[in-house]
Amino acid sequence: MVSHVDEDSGEGECGAGFAGRPLLGYAYLCEEFHKHLHPAVKRIADSTVRRLSMYLRYLEDLDTRGQQTASSDELAHLCGTTPAQVRKDLSFFGSFGKRGLGYPVHELTAHLREILGLRREWKVLIIGAGKIGAALANYRGFRQRGFTVAGVYDNDPHKVGQPWGDSIVRPMNSLESDLASTDSPIAVLAIPAEGAQAVVDRIVAAGVRAILNFAPAQITVPAHVNLKSVNMAMELEGLSFALTNPGYLDEGAA
Repeated sequence: MVSHVDEDSGEGECGAGFAGRPLLGYAYLCEEFHKHLHPAVKRIADSTVRRLSMYLRYLEDLDTRGQQTASSDELAHLCGTTPAQVRKDLSFFGSFGKRGLGYPVHELTAHLREILGLRREWKVLIIGAGKIGAALANYRGFRQRGFTVAGVYDNDPHKVGQPWGDSIVRPMNSLESDLASTDSPIAVLAIPAEGAQAVVDRIVAAGVRAILNFAPAQITVPAHVNLKSVNMAMELEGLSFALTNPGYLDEGAA
């Protein structure tokens, strides 16, 4: 059962919720979790999933330092949100804390890892062996969070066969055959805008259901595929707006 509580509610009433129940999912994209929600239940907002990731990182740090409990006030302060928002976010998935006692750090850490799909290893395929692809292939934080780069692909014959992080660059024409033997991969698109949609169409047809897109292009996917796009120019424009118009941004907006 998934519940929804108002901003000014308490710890949330969710009965058994999802606490202690294995969830299929994949971290930031959270697609499998959404798929299994009852149709009458609203999807979990992307902003909520991002905050869950923040809560997890701070809780892991507190757990490493041996802290036993954390209040919604403490989590809110660490993550830059409000105690009511923390309680609301967590109440979607269960009742984890006790009023006046806070949340058990180790237990909540385990539950958030389960909710975010981090109880298993996820295979990541990087499409594009350019500068962004190289940075991603060499990023050690992926493995620490349970994501393994299973392959890097490019259509440049000078790059094919070359080492790229812990992988060897493979030709684009091997994508479909490799995907057929890769369990539930997440594809990372790090190629120019030209041809990006065609590549997406290919990997979706081959069974990919989760795509992180760095290509500066408007990508469309079927409803069953989860797409997250990272547009660095837009992020910089957001920062330039904030610098040009101080005080105009609502930092508390979800």
